[in-house]
Amino acid sequence: MVAWLAQRMDKTALSQLMRCSWQAVHRIVTRVVLERLDDRRLDGLYRIGVDEISYKRGHRYLTVVADHDTGKVVWVGAGRSAETMQTFYDQLGPRRCARIEAVTMDGGHAYIGATRAKAPKATICFDAFHVIKWANEALDAVFRASAIPTIKAQMQQTRSNAAWRKARYALRSGRHNLKKEHRQLLGLIRAERIEVHKAYLLKEELRDLFQIIEPDEAQAYLTGWIRRAANSTIRPMNTLARKIQNHFDGIVAAVQLGLSNSRSEGINTKIRVIQRRGYGYPNPTSLTAMIYLCCSGMKTSLPTQT
Repeated sequence: MVAWLAQRMDKTALSQLMRCSWQAVHRIVTRVVLERLDDRRLDGLYRIGVDEISYKRGHRYLTVVADHDTGKVVWVGAGRSAETMQTFYDQLGPRRCARIEAVTMDGGHAYIGATRAKAPKATICFDAFHVIKWANEALDAVFRASAIPTIKAQMQQTRSNAAWRKARYALRSGRHNLKKEHRQLLGLIRAERIEVHKAYLLKEELRDLFQIIEPDEAQAYLTGWIRRAANSTIRPMNTLARKIQNHFDGIVAAVQLGLSNSRSEGINTKIRVIQRRGYGYPNPTSLTAMIYLCCSGMKTSLPTQT
């Protein structure tokens, strides 16, 4: 009964309903997870996604591994270091590690090193979401360094960040998602600060790699993009070009295999709901048990159900 309710409501209300302490709910959930978490969930894995999520302020993280094909969490570990990732591969074992064909992740060196050491046959794919995030960060740096007179005047007149937020939204959004007012603002930026507009076009060209470029053309297209960004006079884009070059193989592999960390991002959203529902979790053990209970496909039933 407690496990079934814990999948659907917060622990405080659950403890009041069941007339037990919050700690008793945690112990019951942990016990149910230990009893029902089957090691066979790690069998048959061949495409996995790896991502981290914070559980407490002060850079406290959990590493979450998901199966791309089922969308279920298969492993959770405290931390986001190479040692954390190695612990997962050690639990997987050499035989099952050898079957891993692809691993999607962000550009963190910890996960890369552990994967190359423990699953050398796996193709590392760098998630499109994080690549575009790098591009947006570079674009933000160009935008902040460029004083756009009209926008600055609007900000001083309104004494708010509304104008800045509107310009930032227009620059960061895909060109197909823009309204008429945002297109007009881009026209203003193009007329007054061509460097910002050039950086915007480079960002959009990088977005096209994941949206409209054919997989067999990805390598040549990305090579051309790196050359254009590196030869530009925009310093943040020069830095981005070097970063993309360092992650070249993984980005191309993600396009060619059609893989992204969207599964992991969806799971992170569910974990955030679990955290808000529980008003935060003070330690990784408690949150880990709830993640397994709610995101690993674990089945529970009411005592009245047969």
